[in-house]
Parts: sequence; structure tokens; C-alpha cells
Amino acid sequence: MAAVFTGTVNSIIARLMRPCGFLRRADAAAAVEFALVAAPLIALIAAIFQVGLIIYATQSLQTATAAATRLILTGQAQTQNMTQDQFAQAVCGDATLFTCSGLMVDVRTYSSFAGSDTSAPALSYDAGGNVTNAWQYNPGGPGDVVVARVMYQWPVFMGPLGLNLANLSNGHRLLMATSAFKNEPYK
Repeated sequence: MAAVFTGTVNSIIARLMRPCGFLRRADAAAAVEFALVAAPLIALIAAIFQVGLIIYATQSLQTATAAATRLILTGQAQTQNMTQDQFAQAVCGDATLFTCSGLMVDVRTYSSFAGSDTSAPALSYDAGGNVTNAWQYNPGGPGDVVVARVMYQWPVFMGPLGLNLANLSNGHRLLMATSAFKNEPYK
């Protein structure tokens, strides 16, 4: 038994000592090939996860905004004298992924749908990195055209291979949900 083992070891050593014998070995080829492909594969999986999470968070914000703006649409917010903070709490009650203090609510009244602004605002920051924009809260009256924009700065983690989904200067992504509607004739 020992002679068979010694013969096998001597045979392996002899093959490795021959010119190009080591280069022709294929014993660990799969491990080396996986090592070459592993980094891009992990980067792709991380990118898919991050993009999916951003899409899910955006949809969650849009759903919560649609539910909260129904309070304005039906006149409940106006008849109850709801403040901007109370409206933000109504949005936050349906949006479970977000920190309530990070929600930015902007509700404006327009004379027509054509003249309304639904674009993403340019955010301005103070020295501490806090948003300094002045948001309005004007839910309007019966028959008014209202645009409600709810925004949130979503933290983005840079992935390997330079994946960067941030669209703000502070490295976050601005998620925005917009709801444009004409108030019902309540009262």
C-alpha cells in the first residue's frame, strides 16, 4: 500500500517538474475561474438589491402620499384645520420604511393643471447638511387644483465597481411622490 502511495507521489512530482507540466494542470481551474468572476457577480447582485430597494421605497412613498392626499381631496384636512406636520404624520403612518422627521411635504394650490409644478425641487443645505428649503402647505378650497409633493432623502450605499445611484450632492437619492388633483366640492 505504501509503495502505491509513494509511486503516485513520485509520478505527480515528476509531472510537475517537466517543462509546462504545472501550467497544464486543471485541478483548481474552477476555483481560479470563480475567483475571477466572483467580484463582478457580487457587484451585480448588490446592484440588483439596491435598485430593487429604491424602487420598493419609491412605490411605498407614492402609495402613502396617495392615501394621505385623499384627506385634502375630500376636504377632511381643510375642515379639521390640519397643519403641515399633521399631514406629514398622515403620510408617515402609511410609509413604514421612512423616518418621519425626514419627510418633506410641499402642498401648493394652482389655478389650473397646466400651470402646476410637479418637478423635483433643487434642495439647498445649511452648514450642518440640513435641508433649508421653505415648503408650503396650502391645501386650497373646494374645486382648487392641488399638487402635493412628498420627498425623502434615501441613503444610497455605493457598491463595488463604482455603482452610484445618488442624485443629490450629499450622496443620497431624492425619492419624490407627487399627487395632482382637483379638490372635491366639500362643505
